[in-house]
Amino acid sequence: MKSVIKISIGLLVLIAAGVAVAGLHSEGDGLPKGNAGDGHCMHSLQNLMMDASVKSCESPASVEGCKTIGSTDDNSDAVHGAGDCPTEGALATCDTGDVKFVYYSDDGQLGGLEIGCGFQGGDWITP
Repeated sequence: MKSVIKISIGLLVLIAAGVAVAGLHSEGDGLPKGNAGDGHCMHSLQNLMMDASVKSCESPASVEGCKTIGSTDDNSDAVHGAGDCPTEGALATCDTGDVKFVYYSDDGQLGGLEIGCGFQGGDWITP
């Protein structure tokens, strides 16, 4: 009986951890915030579950889409720019096909971001 309880508790902990790291990658609904050629949006992605912030970029993003990204959850510092997200200094990219999420800072969060990328059906790419 004790082993069944331990296994049940272990499973609950794993599920809770999975939900926490999936929340890290949540940038709104994951849908494009613009069309090809609209530019990109640099911002600080806030993970509400772990109280962490990651410097990131999303493309495509229109000017209005970038405003949406910057006001989603506790994201901040949203700045729209032309073209795709810069690759210089990028630690990883999540490519969902429609949207690319590029990450420039870690703070121990890349593992959770990679898991979140998988939940969104994306490919995790490291330089």
